[in-house]
Amino acid sequence: MMTEQAVALAGGIIGGIFLFVLIGITAYLLWKKFCCLLSYEKLSSPVKTTNANALFQDQSTSETQLKSRRSRSVPFIIPPTLHGRDWINLTNEEHVQEGSDPYMIPQSGPRSSFHSLAGAYVVGTINPELYKFPEDKSETDFPEGNIGRLWFSIEYEQESERLLVSLIKVRKLQPPADSCSPFVKIYLLPDERSYLQSKTKRKTLNPQFDENFVFQVSSKTLLQRTLKFLVYHVDKQKKHHLLGQVTFPLKNQTLTDDNKLVIWRDLEKENLEPPSEHGDIQFSLSYNDYLGRLTVVVLRARGLKLQEESHAVSVYVKVSLMNHNKFIKSKKTTAVLGSPNPVYNETFSFKADQTELDTASLSLSVLQSIKGEKTHLLGRVIVGPFMYTRGKELEHWNEMISKPKELVKQWHALCHSM
Repeated sequence: MMTEQAVALAGGIIGGIFLFVLIGITAYLLWKKFCCLLSYEKLSSPVKTTNANALFQDQSTSETQLKSRRSRSVPFIIPPTLHGRDWINLTNEEHVQEGSDPYMIPQSGPRSSFHSLAGAYVVGTINPELYKFPEDKSETDFPEGNIGRLWFSIEYEQESERLLVSLIKVRKLQPPADSCSPFVKIYLLPDERSYLQSKTKRKTLNPQFDENFVFQVSSKTLLQRTLKFLVYHVDKQKKHHLLGQVTFPLKNQTLTDDNKLVIWRDLEKENLEPPSEHGDIQFSLSYNDYLGRLTVVVLRARGLKLQEESHAVSVYVKVSLMNHNKFIKSKKTTAVLGSPNPVYNETFSFKADQTELDTASLSLSVLQSIKGEKTHLLGRVIVGPFMYTRGKELEHWNEMISKPKELVKQWHALCHSM
């Protein structure tokens, strides 16, 4: 009898404990749900308006306003996984709640990607205009008088000593006829006897080539070489017409296996006039009156009468600034080996006050040197004011002064003695 009473008592106690635990769990769940509802009410109530509230109020007004706001800024949102951290006192009057578990209920309005971000909240905005890449205008901005533009890439394999040239495309060709069937010849100067040629593209002013070419050249002479692209048009009678050319010296380039350079250059017209007796030189002049700086860009020479045509012969240009026929300063280009048509593309600057331009002059001398022998003068040209020059040399100087800060380019005949 006593045993039955003890069992009944124990069963009652266990049942009471179980009931008490069940009531406690139920009460905890109800309290949790009540706290969540309070959190929703706090976020939707008009506390200090955050950027998030302003954003979703704009959504409820009109879809047009939403699009205009999006174009100016993009919300920066904290995901639910980062809730519970203290995000306080940011910048520019941006505030978030501390110590709570904020959630967001999307308000009614046009659907957007933000509606899928329940459990996240906005802490600021990002201006997408700050992260745009500069627009490539190489295919849209063509200067007046442009006769075409050529794109190519180069890289150099050190182990195999191979120069890899990729001919990419040409744009805005100006053929003599309505239709155009272009192709390109590629030279590696100073070798003008051999070349590589692209395929012919039929009836297009904007040919896309995407062809690869290989030149075998040692690393010792690589930087003394120059790439030359000649763009031709084939007419109905199969005659070839030169549309333009690009010359690209390799001396200032960093050419490695993992450094592929993509380059574009505007086409230049070929100088159809026969070379002068001692050859010609092309250079640009510019004067900056604000800085008092005279700039000379030595571009190229042609038709030089070398005493000995071999790779042992080097040709360079010496640029000298004179005042009242007195030497002031001189600078030299790098030497180009064994070519009667060297390409330089080198820039030199001299200090010259504006008051000195009536008495200053520039002398450009083309010199040939052979190892172990005396330097030999191939030709010279002087440009300057009326005191020293006439003709094209005087015109070039005066045009430079009349167009400050602009590069004025011109060919000049070389004279052997002056």
